Amino acid sequence: MNELSVGALNIVSLTVSLVVLVIGLVMWFFVNRASSRTNEQIELLEELLDQQKRQTALLRRLCEANEPEVVKEEPDVAKEDEEVEDDFIRLVAER
Repeated sequence: MNELSVGALNIVSLTVSLVVLVIGLVMWFFVNRASSRTNEQIELLEELLDQQKRQTALLRRLCEANEPEVVKEEPDVAKEDEEVEDDFIRLVAER
């Protein structure tokens, strides 16, 4: 009888080892799958970033090409006189 219990222990031990191995392989499969998907997503995001940079550069060039030239206006002498008068009024204390 002693020999039967030793054989049964070996079978149980072997079964537990196989179950642990199968669980480990299944876990490895899902972790590896998630890792490869993550790498694909990172590559796609990097490609998207490059395209956005190119689009931004193109938009800047287009905006610079279509930008109207700013014409500087010569200051009017009358405006300067009004400003001087406004400054003088600000200096006078009110009663």
